[in-house]
Amino acid sequence: GAAVVMFCNWYIQLSPCDSAPPKAKTHVLLLSSWRSGSSFLGQVFSQHPSVFYLMEPAWHVWTKVQKPGARVLRMAVRDLMRSVYQCDFSVMDAYMPENYNVSTLFMWYQSRALCSPPACSLTLRSQMSNETWCQKKCDAQGLEKVEEACHTYSHVVLKETRFFELESLYPLLQDPSLDLRIVHLVRDPRAVMRSREESAKAFDRDNAIVLEQRNVPAANVQYEVMQEICRSHVRINERAILKPPPFLKGRYKMIRYEDVARNALKEINDIYDFVGLEMTSEMEEWIYRVTHGKGKGSRKEAFQITSRNAADVSQAWRTMLPHNKVKRIQELCKGAMSLLGYRTVDSDKEQKRLDIDLLVPREPYEFSWVPAKTQRTGSS
Repeated sequence: GAAVVMFCNWYIQLSPCDSAPPKAKTHVLLLSSWRSGSSFLGQVFSQHPSVFYLMEPAWHVWTKVQKPGARVLRMAVRDLMRSVYQCDFSVMDAYMPENYNVSTLFMWYQSRALCSPPACSLTLRSQMSNETWCQKKCDAQGLEKVEEACHTYSHVVLKETRFFELESLYPLLQDPSLDLRIVHLVRDPRAVMRSREESAKAFDRDNAIVLEQRNVPAANVQYEVMQEICRSHVRINERAILKPPPFLKGRYKMIRYEDVARNALKEINDIYDFVGLEMTSEMEEWIYRVTHGKGKGSRKEAFQITSRNAADVSQAWRTMLPHNKVKRIQELCKGAMSLLGYRTVDSDKEQKRLDIDLLVPREPYEFSWVPAKTQRTGSS
């Protein structure tokens, strides 16, 4: 008994003897490309009360380091992510201006965790955050509060659009201090093309980095970027499914945006199972409300999460993208479309016939290795 008391007196600085040790964190990478529905799926994580979410921290690397290509920057991005997963935000010093605070983080207000205690007193963890109010009330906090908040959540989720292969992530997957799960979100490249055209100027800097600063005629830039995006989805999916290294087993799940649009609750439940999150009634209500609105969303709302009809959004390209552009994207992305399950159209008439389903049904085993503890019949 005396020995136990002495041990407790010594050990209490690290872990009080009357409290259970904290559970290990789960780290999630929402891996996607621009205009693929990743902002919406990011909010599916961000609004969950167990999640600390950050949107595209690699933006800081890509905007700070001028003129290189994606290949040069990927290691810096990976190392930044490792630090953020461990709730160490000192890594941001290299990419921030002087006297920065939480509002200097890219799209910080899309993180409910940064609008909630201990980062900010505005929003209870059990409530959905409001971006507008968060921007007004929570922008003056320092990153010390961000680190403090990060430590209090069971899941740290980062959304990224700036990885084009899995190999550079291998050190994170093999790091014993991380429990990394990859949710790979893809979307029909024809729909991505249509969405990118609506916000073309916003991608000028990113396009140059994706194309490794090559001198590409302006008329071809979007098509060459789309070709690289399609190639990256093939590289990532084939590496994860066909010949995955042992440490990737149970760590990868591919999701198609169109499947989420058609049956949001089922797909998101499957994603939550994969990363070890519980669905809540508040999240169910929020998911239904956001995916069952009216209309497709305006150009002004391109980077906002508003209530829309998700099924209509997923099909909008079929009536709005000229067939000559559709034909060219199909030629550039033929292999990716075949692998990911998107049927091509042979004419403008076929393209506009919305009764023709262009989504190939998924095989239960095709797109992921699901951990045994969460595996269920029909899961993917």
